[in-house]
Amino acid sequence: MNIRSLILPATLALCTCALPAMARGPQGGGQGVGQGVGQAIPAPAAVLSAEEADTLLWMREEEKLAHDVYLRLDEAWSLVVLERIAISEQRHFDALGGKIERYGLTDPALPDVGAFSNLELQALYEELVTSGLESSTQALVIGATIEDLDILDLQQAIDETVQPDLQRTYGHLLEGSKHHLRAFVGALRALGLDYEPQFIDPLFFDAIVGI
Repeated sequence: MNIRSLILPATLALCTCALPAMARGPQGGGQGVGQGVGQAIPAPAAVLSAEEADTLLWMREEEKLAHDVYLRLDEAWSLVVLERIAISEQRHFDALGGKIERYGLTDPALPDVGAFSNLELQALYEELVTSGLESSTQALVIGATIEDLDILDLQQAIDETVQPDLQRTYGHLLEGSKHHLRAFVGALRALGLDYEPQFIDPLFFDAIVGI
């Protein structure tokens, strides 16, 4: 995916803070095919292109980023929306882990909460958490921003792959991220506030959350 700079609102007014540019380098690998006596030999997974592999590994860590940020902010603010979506993000993370295993790639995800093998994502996690700890309202803004970015990345991931199983998985995650975005935006609107999309097209945003 192309290099991007993520800009987050430091408040709901005009102030913004620039977050680190997020870049990805190609990674890939082969895969093994399990065999057993008396068992059908499964069809081998297709070999991913460098771009497809890179995208899959990036999305795995991006889902971990969302989960870990929500977990940390929920510890601070005890918001039901953060708790519930963190659980959902764990399922997204696990689904991508299954695809990494299927294609024989090396999983970049580290076991500790808030720890990332990608240094740009590590810096982004720290920036997101710092911003979200400013207030419970800002935590909701951070949630909406993460889902906004996830939707864009998942759309691109679907476009970048020719593998039907990856397209299906990314599609399921995309629908989940739309639901998460609606939840965060709804929580902000209940406070009399709104969220302006930073990454996806405004018309698409309106179609997701309603005007």
